[in-house]
Amino acid sequence: MKKYAIIVAGGKGLRMNAEMPKQFIPVKGKPLLMRTIEAFVRYDEAIQIVLALPAAQMDYWNNLCKEYSFALASRIKVAKGGETRFHSVNNALAVVPYGEEALVAVHDGVRPFVSTETIAAVFDEAARSGAAVPVIDAVDSIRQLTENGSVAKDRSAFKLVQTPQVFLTSVLKSAYKQEFSPLFTDDASVVEADGHPIVLTPGNRENMKITTPFDLKVAEVLV
Repeated sequence: MKKYAIIVAGGKGLRMNAEMPKQFIPVKGKPLLMRTIEAFVRYDEAIQIVLALPAAQMDYWNNLCKEYSFALASRIKVAKGGETRFHSVNNALAVVPYGEEALVAVHDGVRPFVSTETIAAVFDEAARSGAAVPVIDAVDSIRQLTENGSVAKDRSAFKLVQTPQVFLTSVLKSAYKQEFSPLFTDDASVVEADGHPIVLTPGNRENMKITTPFDLKVAEVLV
């Protein structure tokens, strides 16, 4: 079954306090976004990468590919990013053809440390169930805010959600026919709202979303 990976890269670097969007920040000599793309090609040489990128950043990305002699650039299809993540993914889905069923992963452009094992597990499960999401255990204590303060919750009943989130083409395209809702925090929430159950697979703790200067320091250590 053909595989696609939609890489969503619409960050502006506000929490990073950086002059450039966070996905373009170099870590040990290579931009984060390039490292993220390489993770999927390591998993499957034949995977089709679809990059959802704001129109204002496309020229910068092209110049960056030339500067770093990024060999995978010619294999990437670029889609125009939207106002929200929902709209960016919807635009990128237009690149994925109708017809023969395929598997589509959606991944954050600033999660370069997703492991091959995590990617393989979520693709394999999505091929069986139609919708799979990698998760890790919560290690901190959890409290829920209430009108009267807060209350402790059993952390074993909660999971921390990562990407890539992988779906059958038919499942994801059906879900994205819905009207946008601010309750859509990720692709799993969109698919779930369309009535399709989500199956959980093991993630990897290094698969962090790099959004702050502290995260960037951790990324340098991981590289």
